[in-house]
Amino acid sequence: MIARFFINHPIFAWVISLIIMLLGILSIKNLAVEQYPDIAPPTIEIRATYSGATAKAIENSITQIIEQELRGLDGLLYFSSTSGSSTSTINVVFEKGIDPDIAQVQVNNKVQQILPRLPEDVRKEGVSVVKAQTDYLMILSIHDELGKSSENDISDYMISNLKDGLARVDGVGGVELFGAEYAMRIWLDPKKLKSYNLMPSDINKEVTIQNTQASGGSIGARPHLNGQELNADVVSRTKLENAREFENIVIKSNNAGSNVLLSDVAKVEIGSQDYSFISKVNGYQASGIGIKLSSGANAIQTAKKVKEYISSFESYLPSGYKISYPYDTTIFVEESIKEVVKTLFEAIVLVVIVMFVFLNSWRATIIPAIAVPVVLLGTFAILNFLGFSINSLTMFAMVLSIGLLVDDAIVVVENVERNMKEKNLCAKEATIIAMSEITSALIGVATVLSVVFLPMIFFSGSTGIIYKQFAVTIISSMLLSVIVAITLSPAICATFLKRHNSSQKQTGPIVWFNNKFDSLTRKYKMSIFNFINKPLKWMTAYIVIIAVTILFFLKLPTGFVPSEDQGDLMIQFTLPVGASATRSENVEKIIRDYFLKEEKNNVNSIFTIVGFTFTGNGQNGGLGFIELKNWKERAGKENKADEIAQRAMIVFSDSSSEYFIRDAEVYVMNPSSIPGLGNSDGFEFQLQAGAKMSREELLKAKDSLLETLKSSEIIVGARVEGTEETPQIKLDYDRKKIFSLGLSYEDIDNTLSSAWAGTYVNDFIDRSRVKRVYIQADAQYRAKPEDLYLWNVRNKENKMVSFEEFTKISWEPAEKSLTRYNGLASYLFQGQAGYGISSGTAMDEMEKLAKANNKDTNYSWRGLSYQEKLSGGQAIYLYSLSLIVIFLCLAALYESWSIPISVLLAVPLGIIGAVIAVYFRELNNDVYFQVALLTTVGLVSKNAILIVEFIENAYKNGKPLVKSAIQGASLRFRPIIMTSLAFIAGVIPLAISTGAGANSRISIGTGIIGGTLTATILAIFYVPLLFVLIKKIFASQSEQEKLSRKKEQKGIKNV
Repeated sequence: MIARFFINHPIFAWVISLIIMLLGILSIKNLAVEQYPDIAPPTIEIRATYSGATAKAIENSITQIIEQELRGLDGLLYFSSTSGSSTSTINVVFEKGIDPDIAQVQVNNKVQQILPRLPEDVRKEGVSVVKAQTDYLMILSIHDELGKSSENDISDYMISNLKDGLARVDGVGGVELFGAEYAMRIWLDPKKLKSYNLMPSDINKEVTIQNTQASGGSIGARPHLNGQELNADVVSRTKLENAREFENIVIKSNNAGSNVLLSDVAKVEIGSQDYSFISKVNGYQASGIGIKLSSGANAIQTAKKVKEYISSFESYLPSGYKISYPYDTTIFVEESIKEVVKTLFEAIVLVVIVMFVFLNSWRATIIPAIAVPVVLLGTFAILNFLGFSINSLTMFAMVLSIGLLVDDAIVVVENVERNMKEKNLCAKEATIIAMSEITSALIGVATVLSVVFLPMIFFSGSTGIIYKQFAVTIISSMLLSVIVAITLSPAICATFLKRHNSSQKQTGPIVWFNNKFDSLTRKYKMSIFNFINKPLKWMTAYIVIIAVTILFFLKLPTGFVPSEDQGDLMIQFTLPVGASATRSENVEKIIRDYFLKEEKNNVNSIFTIVGFTFTGNGQNGGLGFIELKNWKERAGKENKADEIAQRAMIVFSDSSSEYFIRDAEVYVMNPSSIPGLGNSDGFEFQLQAGAKMSREELLKAKDSLLETLKSSEIIVGARVEGTEETPQIKLDYDRKKIFSLGLSYEDIDNTLSSAWAGTYVNDFIDRSRVKRVYIQADAQYRAKPEDLYLWNVRNKENKMVSFEEFTKISWEPAEKSLTRYNGLASYLFQGQAGYGISSGTAMDEMEKLAKANNKDTNYSWRGLSYQEKLSGGQAIYLYSLSLIVIFLCLAALYESWSIPISVLLAVPLGIIGAVIAVYFRELNNDVYFQVALLTTVGLVSKNAILIVEFIENAYKNGKPLVKSAIQGASLRFRPIIMTSLAFIAGVIPLAISTGAGANSRISIGTGIIGGTLTATILAIFYVPLLFVLIKKIFASQSEQEKLSRKKEQKGIKNV
């Protein structure tokens, strides 16, 4: 017997445990801290720019060409694309487990193959292929409290000084600018161009020629003349550096010798490279940079490095400039981990208190208490060895493990105490006997609890990552727990416990408690007899229990993970198509004023960007990031993020409110529950074109479905990525006139593109930094459609021809953003479940409405919704596989088919409690509930094994079956009640959590407490009954003769 060796060598046992603890302490320092492990699948982003091109042109000339090459990629999950004004973005998502670097190389190779097929301007701008995530790790902003700087000034400062360094910080997957750096802007005057017989292409040509860095070589370079003494580099021309130098560029020389300078036909100034965004922090002019996490990077470590890098610039900031982080996901991560650690210590204290109450001795209580740090620290060592991290999932598993791991030590101590008391033995003798009785049961329990979670390790995808975190942590704890229970615990028992003194009478609360519990035990023995004596009645009740369990289980709303109060909110607003930035700024001011005034007790700051939304860029929309105060400062349900968002939505839509927003759609959202799986909380639904379905037909189906969703009570905030159809100007050229006038299509296209879209010419030097040069029409010459006629093209006869002579202007509707999914035309629907409704219910409603809307369309889920659908399908296989593995494991351990059946038949007795508890607390059937359910299965099996083990031993020793059942169950009654209450005490802090990450802790804690309660209350009665019934069914004819009615009655009378 292994335990006997350690009983005789207690120092050896202590040395093993101390080594385990030392390894754990050293490992904690090396473990990364994060909210979740890297759950999001690797995502590779392809981005291309084609200045001035419409969404349709982008889709046809860039997006589709690239998509057609995205075939044969190893581990490809899906890809989606958005073609907007001037920009094409394609996100290629791979299966979890694919190396992001390999995925990037694969995608880049595909892109390189099709580069020659892309327009020249696109190749000139470049096509980027980067590892990225769709959501932001954090947002860095700078605002000017003195109001002296423009947004462009702040943006240029950030880009010139911070952007490149931030992109190089380890763990940063990309930076997105909410602003632009300076550029040399050449604003053309079409009237002056005409007067000098010039076109924009002439300006482009001369700027390119005269703003260049020429190589002048050197004098005296080798080979040189004998005796050469001078060697010097020659500088001829350099890039221009200021507006004055550009103004003096000579565009044309007249015969008389006079020159036409650039300043004669254009206004030259240092302006902005892009005027799309208007950013503010609490109303101050600002600019920002969205920082994205690289695939596989650690969020907290990356954020720390970012802040360390930024802090080195703070002392050099211009006067009035302030750095802030209006959106930082790592604050929630750190706070939620702190809350779980706090819960962990609370659980330890409660478990120790329960143990002391039952064991009646501080000596006996210390022994299982010692097991806690040994096992927990040992688990940290294993996590470090396997490359895991300290995250919410592993810490949840640690909390659950406390109640389970002390069970083994409690069973040892309780059994040793019982032998010392009943047989009047010394501690060492009692420990040897006790361990001979329970070692096999301890191993059996540890094996069962381990195999319950073992199937979780083999599930794939993002859900599999979550399962694996729980499984590995709990299995590690259980294995270490049983090692401690058969090494250290018996060694301490043999040396630390004292022989009971029968002459010394105990007094006080302990005596009262023991007397009450002894009385309860006697009543329990009689109840078992009644149970076994009326099998039909109680098995009918058992069937009812199963039916009720199924009924409530099917009623549970589904979800993936709970929506959390993450300390931030996002707000997106969209005005009608064609609305100007001025109107959007007015909406932004209303939103900002509401949160800073009406929610001032809950809000720290608000960072807004006009011109940028998650569903497409444009002047008619904007996005806001609201930083809430710390969770401790927002006590009360009414100050939770969901409640704040709900209030805001009501106020903005209330016509009687001073903050009523008349002509804009406003959505207030939580950030995504899991980093990397979407920008915000809610669903992502792709409505796809069916076979032979045109984009126009899909558009009608989209509009119809969106209209239906607006009347849904289950789904709120339904919207489609991209703006609505917008009127665009269509130019119809008279081809015959173009030919007869001697015009070139190339000149026509270049003139139009340069005038209205703007053309990137080349670069110039601004304060030692390379920046861009653009030519474009001055604002007054591109303000209305008729301004096109001010522009002229030079023909073959060197005469200027107005666009009016060969062009007709008309209007037509068009979409500013076109989306595709897996190479098919699609529309991305986003939305949230209504208040108090689960995400699973909202997704079911979305599918139902989509099918009813148009049977020719297809649909797919994306991001977090995709993972939720996947997890729902995997759950049934997880439950089934766990039960099968438990059955086979028990059958092998006990060389019996009847014992595993007896144990598994007790499983529904715990499941009913978990299901009912979650149902009445209005929680969801999500990943955390699935883990809680499996934990309950393990706990029920553990209790059943402990009872069945003692019944089987008594039965093998010749006692009648029923008497064996009553004796075995009654012997295990006190330890089962004690370990179950200790386990419940350890989980209570989870179920009543508050603060950051509370919803996840509540979800898993509620299910486990409910399951443990019914598993304990019902199983202690049903397990003996089930064992007797199953044993009779499996008993041989000879065994049935031995268990004759006469002997049964005699056995019962002797009870």
